[in-house]
Amino acid sequence: MPQREITKLTLYGNTESGNCLKPRWIAELLGIDYDWVEVDIFAGATSAEEFLQLNPAGQVPLARWPDGRVLPQSNAIMLYLAETEDSLLVPKDTFKRAQMMSWLFWEQYSHEPYIAVRRSNLRFRDMAEADLDPALLSKGRRALGIMEMQLTYTDWLVGDVMTLADIALVAYTRVAHEGGFDLSDFPSVERWISRTESALGLPHANPAEGAAL
Repeated sequence: MPQREITKLTLYGNTESGNCLKPRWIAELLGIDYDWVEVDIFAGATSAEEFLQLNPAGQVPLARWPDGRVLPQSNAIMLYLAETEDSLLVPKDTFKRAQMMSWLFWEQYSHEPYIAVRRSNLRFRDMAEADLDPALLSKGRRALGIMEMQLTYTDWLVGDVMTLADIALVAYTRVAHEGGFDLSDFPSVERWISRTESALGLPHANPAEGAAL
């Protein structure tokens, strides 16, 4: 990774990664000026000594500010950017904020490890279905089922407007079909995906499904 002078917020990430796209979407939505540094995670760029000096964990996304501060972890970066801009993406009500945070924790513990990992194995590692851990499918479907139950009754995961919870969870849910998940089994989730993509100004990740707002 070449040396570069940092003059504004710099986001290091890979555009194939939902985790990396989360803070990028927030920056664009809130009009935050940033530079994007594409990191080839499939070629081992996060294990290079230069990158490890920025983030010893060897992971993207990573945010870096001109004063030298660095912040890893997608949901932490999103939260910092949204709170710094006093955005409506973070509820002012303390209980709703806690609800939003609970979804952020749940996304990384009970959603991403199954849906994102299964997608990665199929799309980027060229693994055959027969070689995949069957628990990835069953636990991923359970996660989608939990979201379906919530979104059957509400348009958004928390409150009456889109929050960071929706943005965090849409990142991999919108491409779950690439991991072999049939989203037509979860119609409320489909509608929420379309709703969230529209709010973020994103193209539909799976136009063939034609989910209605």
